[in-house]
Amino acid sequence: MSSALTDLLAAALDARGDLIAKLHAEKTDAYRLFHGSVEGEPGLTVDRYGDAILVQSFHEPLEADELAAIEGFYGRHHAGLPVIWNDRSQPNSRVANKLSTEQLEIATEPRIVQEIGVNYRFQARHAGQDPWLFLDLRAGRRRVMQEAKGKNVLNLFAYTCGVGIAAAKAGASLVTNVDFAESSLLVGKENSRLNGLGHTLRYVQCDAFAALRQYSGLGQPRVVRGKRLPPFPKLEKTAFDLVFLDPPRYSKGIFGVVDLVNDYSALFKPALLSTAEGGTLVCCNNVASVDRDAWLDQMQRSAKKVDRVIRDVEWIAPEADFPSPDGKPPLKIALLRV
Repeated sequence: MSSALTDLLAAALDARGDLIAKLHAEKTDAYRLFHGSVEGEPGLTVDRYGDAILVQSFHEPLEADELAAIEGFYGRHHAGLPVIWNDRSQPNSRVANKLSTEQLEIATEPRIVQEIGVNYRFQARHAGQDPWLFLDLRAGRRRVMQEAKGKNVLNLFAYTCGVGIAAAKAGASLVTNVDFAESSLLVGKENSRLNGLGHTLRYVQCDAFAALRQYSGLGQPRVVRGKRLPPFPKLEKTAFDLVFLDPPRYSKGIFGVVDLVNDYSALFKPALLSTAEGGTLVCCNNVASVDRDAWLDQMQRSAKKVDRVIRDVEWIAPEADFPSPDGKPPLKIALLRV
């Protein structure tokens, strides 16, 4: 088994030779080395994040010989980079495996990674579960950097503000990052500091529904059906030049339900109304079972209901370290001119 796995890792690394050289030339040292779902080992991913390699297992834990094979392979091909394994095969993808004291110290060490010359904070282990920079979204961040100069940008479900940092680095006049988690926004602020961008970024700790209803002008009442909602910041109606919408698959909260399969329109409508006429709305849907054309049709019908027009559509595919043999990657990114 370990020999077969090593062969798969070698084939994946060989396939990325030209891409890795290109990424390094543009000051990118964070990328996927092995995408198991399409490269022969479903549930296993291997990512390089700067001077560390992060291994994640999602379906079942790695066997000792499998982990040894992975460590040995990257020890030969990426000498000097520690390999950290996060087993996320337990419910809710929580990191389950314990590390030795020495390994834990390495895994929790704050590091800096680069993407297209932008600095981001990274730790292989932290209080949450997901890495602080989603590598499959690199294509989206790259495209935002091409669009952002001089624009007022809204970054929704900002997490650690990767898209917002990229926009600010590219010359956006102002970037507003919205996320409900203070811990994520704190990482975003550290990312801003690493790039010297403090004057162009705002951080709004708020439920996305509450923020969008205010920015769009729909309004967010403080009492619904006789029940007082949790406090939320008061925000002014704003028409943003560029809006980036990257919600999770499903999330149920007091302000609303995020459901990318059954009700993308619940978020799309206020996001569209928060986008200026002649502006750009970038929408993401990371559910593999959602057909992109059906999703686009849903967005077009939703736009018509509020008398807005989608003038042009550009599909942004993940880059080559996230191969998709059928041309239907799970992550769909649509750039809409509205």
